[in-house]
Amino acid sequence: MLESVRKAVFPAAGLGTRFLPATKSLPKEMLPLVDKPIIQYGVEEAVGSGIGDIVIVTGRGKSAIEDHFDVSFELEYLLEARGQKALLEAVRAISDKVNVAYIRQSQALGLGHAVLRSRDLVGDEAFAVVLADDVIVAPTPCLAQLLAIHRTFRAPVMAVMEVPPEQSPAYGMVQAEQLSERVFRVRDLVEKPKAGDSPSNLAIIGRYVLTPRIFDSLACVGPGAGSEIQLTDGLKHMLRETPLYAYKFEGTRYDAGDKLGFLKATVELALRRPDLGPGFRDYLRALPL
Repeated sequence: MLESVRKAVFPAAGLGTRFLPATKSLPKEMLPLVDKPIIQYGVEEAVGSGIGDIVIVTGRGKSAIEDHFDVSFELEYLLEARGQKALLEAVRAISDKVNVAYIRQSQALGLGHAVLRSRDLVGDEAFAVVLADDVIVAPTPCLAQLLAIHRTFRAPVMAVMEVPPEQSPAYGMVQAEQLSERVFRVRDLVEKPKAGDSPSNLAIIGRYVLTPRIFDSLACVGPGAGSEIQLTDGLKHMLRETPLYAYKFEGTRYDAGDKLGFLKATVELALRRPDLGPGFRDYLRALPL
């Protein structure tokens, strides 16, 4: 019987150079989209998909992430004393629902290396990987969509989306056999191919459900694109012995690791909010563009 996926790994040790100088002292994952940090959207997606054990791979200067998911006794006591129940519930909303463990990635050696660092905390079971930069809004959480495919095929699965050819150098790209409208059997993977060299228009997005076999593969592969250990290379190595699947997820994805994508996410997430949307929409319409 296929065991349920209980753990999600969040690589969060990157330097966030695209957001300097803001990220000189503030982790990129803690930049707020409206009133929640980027990483909380991913953690809430994991919780909404039935996953409550969170493993965050951090690095130097990332203690704000640990503080955010910890209990803040003084703040909660103050809010309760003032009768600010809505704010108190907002503060407790996520910390009450997850168990969070942390492991350090002492050097920024790539996404694959970050995932490999989680090996002892994940153990010998299937697990999810969530890249918090990819904020995905969907009626059914993207991770829940992948878990359904994982249960069907009993194999690793990754989220993909179609991108124009000129954007392929920014992604891991897959060559795949289409099995249904949204499901693909992966035949090959290429990390950040040159424009025109991509095997397809299907780009890997930051959601995965993986089996522990990936750890052996990551330990075998050497540095790839950018002189880093790439998760895509580990998946390609694992493909020799294990079938891989890709799922073209339903939902809207925002690249919050990019300045323009971050701005788009901020605006559109604000517009979706019933408490902010109407007034913000009126403001935008009135701008002298």
